[in-house]
Amino acid sequence: MSDQIKHECGIAMIRLRKPLQYYIDKYGTPLYAANRLYVLMQKQINRGQDGAGVANIKINSKPGTRYISRYRSIDQQAVNTIFGKVAKKFKKAKKNGGEKALLDAEWVKNNVAFSGEVWLGHLRYGTHGENSIETCHPFLRQNNWRSRNLVMAGNFNMTNVEELFGKLVELGQHPKEKTDTVTVMEKIGHFVDEENQRIFNKFKGDYSNLEITDVIERELDVARILRRSCRDFDGGYAMAGIIGNGASFVVRDPSGIRPAYYYADDEIVVIASEKPAIKSAFDIDYKAIQEIKPGNALIVNKDGSFGEHEITPPTTKKSCSFERIYFSRGTDPDIYRERKNLGRALIPQILHTIDFDLKNTVFSYIPNTAETAFLGLIEGLEDYLSTKRREVLLDGKPHLGDVEELLHFRPRVEKLVSKDVKLRTFITNDSDRDVMVANVYDTTYEVIRSGVDTIVILDDSIVRGTTLEKSILTTLDKLHPKRIIVVSSAPQIRFPDCYGIDMSKMKEFIAFRAALKLLEDTGQKFILEDVYEKCVSDPQATENFVKKIYDNFTDQEISDKIAEIITSDNIQAEVKVIYQTVENLNKACPDHLGDWYFTGNFPTPGGMRVVNKSFVNFMEGKAIRAY
Repeated sequence: MSDQIKHECGIAMIRLRKPLQYYIDKYGTPLYAANRLYVLMQKQINRGQDGAGVANIKINSKPGTRYISRYRSIDQQAVNTIFGKVAKKFKKAKKNGGEKALLDAEWVKNNVAFSGEVWLGHLRYGTHGENSIETCHPFLRQNNWRSRNLVMAGNFNMTNVEELFGKLVELGQHPKEKTDTVTVMEKIGHFVDEENQRIFNKFKGDYSNLEITDVIERELDVARILRRSCRDFDGGYAMAGIIGNGASFVVRDPSGIRPAYYYADDEIVVIASEKPAIKSAFDIDYKAIQEIKPGNALIVNKDGSFGEHEITPPTTKKSCSFERIYFSRGTDPDIYRERKNLGRALIPQILHTIDFDLKNTVFSYIPNTAETAFLGLIEGLEDYLSTKRREVLLDGKPHLGDVEELLHFRPRVEKLVSKDVKLRTFITNDSDRDVMVANVYDTTYEVIRSGVDTIVILDDSIVRGTTLEKSILTTLDKLHPKRIIVVSSAPQIRFPDCYGIDMSKMKEFIAFRAALKLLEDTGQKFILEDVYEKCVSDPQATENFVKKIYDNFTDQEISDKIAEIITSDNIQAEVKVIYQTVENLNKACPDHLGDWYFTGNFPTPGGMRVVNKSFVNFMEGKAIRAY
């Protein structure tokens, strides 16, 4: 992606289903789970590089001993920092107790932190606010009763934080922050407390307080807690939690916006945001990895039994399509295939734009996430040429050129763009800064015929267009092509996200800026005021009023205006822009139809309110997010 955006977060959870001694005997180390969690997190590092955190809980620890351990870090290599500290704990224990001590599970659990059966890891991409240790997950809600403790981490954004905050106040709480993470944890924590109290009241006449503690930990109904907690949530979420007794869960939103997958056998239950991480950590068949259903929670009880439970009634599945286009690792076989299909789907538009002149066209892509779609594009071009050869050789269709040339012709493919990662744009003078930005990307010279060739450059998505305008087009224009055609394997991003991606301000979108310019050019700026009035007069509306801004223009008109905007005065080549169609996106990713970025069809009522609020902020000149 040429325009980098912060997005998503990553979760990883491991529950050991057998006693620690089993893993020591079988794998020769008490760090079996720690090592696997490290792999799970490293394989999802693409999901969060602002910080990381790990929590661990020991089950059935004796009173007076620490049973919750947690490390968080905002270091540049946060995951390595955290697991380096964990390793030091065991090195120190080995020094003090001897090597044989680390092979004794009872000794390890009594003497070494991070030796529990339940692990929770989190990778953070901050979509807003400060980046500090305090903002890193997992979060702790502590209590002197073990079964009232709560550890939480998640990949989520809530659109109705104000409403949820108000409900906490109504319950008599005094939340310390008005953020979705704290609000969600406190809401779930409230019902953890109520569930504890319900069981206590049920058995208080039958057992002593000490005995009731064990009963509560056995009887705790996690599904009931989550059903009562999640019924007011509006947003996209995959939230992971561990209760102090050792029960754990991951719960998904009813639209399935945020991803969560799991694998279970008689040794472990493992959950992660992406399937390739589980595959790499445990070397299992992809078919054994399951998706947690929308609106469901995978719950692992204190005794290690587990199952999926419906928490909120599922709605139409709207899994985030950006996961497939860009965010998730392309090593997932389904995502790999979908990205290739996205590239292939662009061929008719590209051929039409280049007037079917493949001989004088060079194809390339912007590294690195567009590479897979580019492979699909080239495969599709090869298939197109095969069809043409068949028409000429077998069907006798007339052909203007030489048959021998047709037989040997291949699409011209070159690596034209590479990023100079060593270049830093720290010069403060504006004019010098523009020169530096223009040289962040480098190009391959002497492969384009000056004034003859057309360059087709593929990107996986175009969000703001800034890098294209300031760097990539300038770089490619140095090759003196006749035309530069920028192709996006994603449709036009027209609307802000509100479910966990850093795309909340409308004025940043190049498609929105193009629509504004078209309204101005056609004398329709009054539409902005009309939309603003509707948004302000009905702030709780569940209709996306902002759609009207785009209604009077075709996709092609907006694409042509985008090409105008990103073409600076010093660019000599003709510039065109091609976007994927929403129809082809949905065909390429049929199980992931969350396309609100492109269509404005938000899957929750809160999403509709957020887009209207975002537009109000734009009109009022407020550079803040709308949720």
